[in-house]
Amino acid sequence: MPPVTRGFVGRRKRDPRLPPGQYDVGDQWPVLTAEPAPNLDTARWTFRIDGLVERPAEWTWDEIRALPRERWDGDIHCVTTWTKFGMTWEGIPVDTLLEAAGPLPGARYVVAHSHTGYTTNLPLADITGGRAWLAFAAGTAPAAPAPLTREHGGPARLLVPHLYFWKSAKWVAGLRLLAEDEPGFWERNGYHDRGDPWAEQRFQGD
Repeated sequence: MPPVTRGFVGRRKRDPRLPPGQYDVGDQWPVLTAEPAPNLDTARWTFRIDGLVERPAEWTWDEIRALPRERWDGDIHCVTTWTKFGMTWEGIPVDTLLEAAGPLPGARYVVAHSHTGYTTNLPLADITGGRAWLAFAAGTAPAAPAPLTREHGGPARLLVPHLYFWKSAKWVAGLRLLAEDEPGFWERNGYHDRGDPWAEQRFQGD
């Protein structure tokens, strides 16, 4: 019998759902934030779309919750290298909200801003075409989505799952449409302007 090297089991096959440089966080959902989690009262909560739009639009919590909602199932990826598989989310498609505001032809970028003052920038193309939601519930399949906790961005956060998760602004208060790109908080501090996990766009220059 040929000798067997203790502990040698060969190279483990990488999960094809993992972007480069990421690891599976399992049942955990880490809480990472640049600021303390606010305690937002839904009785005074609003969400607004303005900037390069035909009709600046604003919704209260009750008005936003009355809109047709969608469920999205998939994986999320944090720039700090963790990935959470099999999440399920519920919210309002950003396409629905933009339709109410009417983006003008010159609008190419968006700044998402939070009730805390946090901002992040995105190309308009990254939040349209069924790629982004105003989310207010989340969970891990097969469980049904539950209301977002404060720590995870509740009562509502932006969900842009095809980009690193700092782009999915917690405690989101609105979107401002622009003709030119305007870096947000992390982008001004060295993070990539777009943040595609599959291209490992973590930092400026990647």
